[in-house]
Amino acid sequence: MRDSHRGAVQAADLDSYSSRLRRLHEALIRGERPAGEGPRSVISASWRRSLDAGVDPDARSAPLAFEGEDIREVRSAHPMSRLLPIITGTLLEAVDADDQILLVTDARGRVLWRDGNHRTMESADEVGLADGFDWSEGAFGTNGPGTALATRRPLHVFSAEHLVRALHFWSCSAAPIVDPDSGDLLGCVDISGRTRSMHPASVALVEAAARLAESHLTLRMLERDERLRRRHERHLSALRGEPGALVTTTGRIIAGDDTRQWAPRIRLPEAGDRVILPDGRSAFLEVLGDDGFLLRLAGPARRPVLALSFLGAEHPSAHLDGVRLALSLRHAEILAMLALNPRGMTAAQLSFHLYGDAGNPVTIRAEIHRLRTQLGRTIAAKPYRLACVVEADFLELKRLLAGDGAAPVARAYRGPLLPRSEAPALRLEREELEGQVRARLLLRGGPEDLWAYAETEHGRNDIQILERLVTALPRHDHRAVAARIRLSGVDLP
Repeated sequence: MRDSHRGAVQAADLDSYSSRLRRLHEALIRGERPAGEGPRSVISASWRRSLDAGVDPDARSAPLAFEGEDIREVRSAHPMSRLLPIITGTLLEAVDADDQILLVTDARGRVLWRDGNHRTMESADEVGLADGFDWSEGAFGTNGPGTALATRRPLHVFSAEHLVRALHFWSCSAAPIVDPDSGDLLGCVDISGRTRSMHPASVALVEAAARLAESHLTLRMLERDERLRRRHERHLSALRGEPGALVTTTGRIIAGDDTRQWAPRIRLPEAGDRVILPDGRSAFLEVLGDDGFLLRLAGPARRPVLALSFLGAEHPSAHLDGVRLALSLRHAEILAMLALNPRGMTAAQLSFHLYGDAGNPVTIRAEIHRLRTQLGRTIAAKPYRLACVVEADFLELKRLLAGDGAAPVARAYRGPLLPRSEAPALRLEREELEGQVRARLLLRGGPEDLWAYAETEHGRNDIQILERLVTALPRHDHRAVAARIRLSGVDLP
């Protein structure tokens, strides 16, 4: 009995509010100053925006935005399509049972999907509450989807709160959906029905569905963030203490040396790589593939580090600031020559040293152009040279050979320089390094050093190295045994 009485009182209150709204609405349309208290502030502000946009209060239907094939293409490409099962699974059954309809719009208020009670959908067709129609405030005045999108907040629009008279028999509850990654509006979910079938509390149900959809987006975003961190965390390590952070393509900061010093989000520049942080500091963005950026504070220019591993390498490798580069043999040969000649080389010089008289400088220029797609400004021109810090295993070996030790040389030498290369200059460099290493180890190397060399391609069957091992090691030492076996298979001169 008490519930029945409460429902009757509420219905009377809604009737009274609806009558007052109609009087206020008519006064507003006539350009008069309404007497008494006006509508809710969110509604009065929406009325003003709608009238300023030129919306006709006597319009009969929302304007059509898409037709046929167009809306099917828009639906399939729109991110809201991935959220539709969540939204319909949460709301559709209740909507259909209460003689209501469910709408999903894009961020501009254009209806992408509609479903619900069939009788209500037939009535809704008369005002354009249907697929392909534009329900933005600027197109059809104050309404659930349009005003929820304009204010970015859940909203119930009741009867004569609509600016357009044709909607006074309708009420709707709508909630916007915001992309947690970009912060942009994706669209809106709305329940609409004849005013008597719509309770203002239905906005809570719509909001819950919108938050559930956003939670799904957040989970997917966090999974992408983790993949991005795993893929590019080495870039942060390569900064070697310099402040830096990983940034998504939407400007969110997801990792850094100290995330407390960074804002959660930065505004990405429309052009260039310079960024002004919210606290006024200046920073730079470096592109990391197509899925993120490395952010570092502006300051003295940090030279990138190019690491080359070319000794004994069947497939030579290079890393730029910790990022592995895919190298062809030809590109490895060019990098080796530039590393060996830090003052630079012309295209003609590179061509001759790599390919002899048959070389062509045009070919070298084309290959360096391709290399620059990976290395960027790391390769300078006029002459061609490496404008970075170079950490090459063969350069380190040359440095060690300039000293007196044998053990460091044995540890550094993993095999011949670019063993597959037939470039004249590199073949000569390879032979010189091999000869110097072998001479150093035969002169000063202990058993450990000699065995390390014997494990390389050329040392495996080196008679003098093997004989030295047999002499230096105990007879039953596995290395001495291996040396004797290898000697037995070597054709002695």
